[in-house]
Amino acid sequence: MTERTVFFVSDGTGITAETFGNSILNQFPAKPRHVRRPFIDTVEKANVVQGEINDTAHREGKRPIVFITLVNDEVRNILTGDGCKGLVLDMFRTFVEPLEVEFGVRSNHRVGRFSDVSKSQEYTDRIEAINFSLAHDDGQSSRNLESADVILVGVSRSGKTPTSLYLAMQHGIKAANYPLIPEDFERGRMPSSLVPHKRKCFGLTIDPERLAQIRNERRPGSKYAALENCRMEVNEAEAMMRREGVAWLSSTHKSIEEIATTILRDLRPDRLIY
Repeated sequence: MTERTVFFVSDGTGITAETFGNSILNQFPAKPRHVRRPFIDTVEKANVVQGEINDTAHREGKRPIVFITLVNDEVRNILTGDGCKGLVLDMFRTFVEPLEVEFGVRSNHRVGRFSDVSKSQEYTDRIEAINFSLAHDDGQSSRNLESADVILVGVSRSGKTPTSLYLAMQHGIKAANYPLIPEDFERGRMPSSLVPHKRKCFGLTIDPERLAQIRNERRPGSKYAALENCRMEVNEAEAMMRREGVAWLSSTHKSIEEIATTILRDLRPDRLIY
């Protein structure tokens, strides 16, 4: 599969095609070359992409895999016709058209939905959540924590920032994150600004060896990155979370998606229903 190329072709951003396609490709070993071709909304653009697919087939000696989300039939027919030398997987014909039959209703068949989304309350809430998470990143501010949906706690570089931003961007969750530092461990208790909001807290921990590796990329040779210091901080953080009754998990071998879903399941199960 490392010698294969996968195309994601869409009349919009291509994010849907790529997300769906990757979820399928992840069932197979190795990683093919990815090519995203967004905004293919005219016959002329479709012909260019078809030429690229055919050139790839000739060069590699194997059919490229092509995931498409194309609404316009004229555009779509170019890539699904005999002239295209790829294995084309049409998400609309596979999923949308059978649902039209089942529901007895024709779908919108519209290119993209971003103009509609940008006017919705859900979109406004998501932007507000992103701004909140940025303002409350890495303990920058303790203000308005009562507005937070989730407060991530853990040692520095345990994955709090990317997880909080993912929660905001994908789920509209107002996620603050707060680093646990050696001074907190010396006091032997949770930072006072977090105590009133303990029920919203969720902890992230990490394997000390992995933490040392990550920190050495940022501050090589420092005490901050030393393995013994990382072991101490992780042990103290986990002990604190146990004492305070804060649920936590290790980010060492989990994706951001898995971490975020676990947090939602435990703290905001309502956000898993939409």
